[in-house]
Amino acid sequence: MATPHNTAPEGAFAKTVLMPGDPLRAKFIAETYLTDPKVVTSVRNIYGYTGTYKGVPVSVMASGMGMPSIGIYSYELYKFYGVENIIRIGSAGSYVPRLYVHDVVLAEKAYSESTFALYQNREQSNILLPSPHINETILSKANELGIECKMATVHSSDVFYSEPVMGGWEGIRDRTHSDCVEMESFALFHNANVLGKNAACLLTISDSFVTKCELNAEDRQNSFNTMMRLALETAIAL
Repeated sequence: MATPHNTAPEGAFAKTVLMPGDPLRAKFIAETYLTDPKVVTSVRNIYGYTGTYKGVPVSVMASGMGMPSIGIYSYELYKFYGVENIIRIGSAGSYVPRLYVHDVVLAEKAYSESTFALYQNREQSNILLPSPHINETILSKANELGIECKMATVHSSDVFYSEPVMGGWEGIRDRTHSDCVEMESFALFHNANVLGKNAACLLTISDSFVTKCELNAEDRQNSFNTMMRLALETAIAL
């Protein structure tokens, strides 16, 4: 069933979709890890692929940046394509000393001051939760693979560049009681909750507001491979 943003035919997506923000990262994941990956949609260069990982069907599709973008793509996957599980895999900036660059982080909750959920379904809470079953599976697989996966409260921000009047990153951290920042998970969790589906958010810390350390492009790729492997092993276990 085609939508305004997705031309894939019915049945083109696996029940579990990995969702990075960057379309080129979706391409990299599909071509590097999946067997016989096929492009099932490419509207607006938001690539979606389906292939197999260790013999199990898995899909990868980009979300674009920000809550409106992931809100559209995840809603359509859940509502019109029969997708049951979406695992966001992305990067985040650390607000706290215990989260270092390279760390793999699993969102235990997402805090946002966005109006996305309010205007989508009159949801007034600033805190939304992921699906317990997916989080439990991720932690189990992390233990099996020997990957340290740190739990965190994630700040889903509508704004990448904020002005000093907001109190800087320390003021935002203290107000939101968050450990790290990204821009998508709150909307993904909301869509999953509304539609009775499942969602989780795995992140790699790419920069730290505390230490000012930042990964370069090569380091990001190498670090993200750990997160990708964990997500793929989780996908075939769901």
